[in-house]
This record gives sequence, structure tokens and C-alpha cells, in this order.
Amino acid sequence: MKEQHKPQNEKNSVQKLILTPNIADPDAFYAELIAMQSHLDDDSAQAAISQLLLVLANHIGDMDVLREALAVVAGEHPAK
Repeated sequence: MKEQHKPQNEKNSVQKLILTPNIADPDAFYAELIAMQSHLDDDSAQAAISQLLLVLANHIGDMDVLREALAVVAGEHPAK
């Protein structure tokens, strides 16, 4: 049986997906996100966004939170 990996930041408490505004300066983040991909063609920009998603998913590390986020994006979550 394959041993299941435990995230480094695993806590005893259950994490929940935060759906309320939680970025101190969302306009600045959006501007940096756009600037990061402004010099890229469409395919490269999409690849950069996908890579960012994977980096952030790895940082989160909690499959329940990630599944909840997927449900929100797919329109299957009551919060959307």
C-alpha cells in the first residue's frame, strides 16, 4: 500500500475555503497578475496561470479545500 503524503503545514484543525475578500490590496494583485502575463502570447499566458494555480494548490495542500475550490469554479458550490 502506498504511503499517503502529509502536507508540511498540516494542522489538527480543519481548514475551510475562504470566499470572503482576503487580499489586502486586490487591485494591486490583479495588476501584478496581468503584468506577469502581459508580454506572453495566449498559450504561454495560459501556461503561466496554470503553473500559478499548481504552485498555490501545493501551498494550500489540503485536498478538502482544493475540492471545495474546484466546486466553486465549476458552479457546484452553494456560495457561488
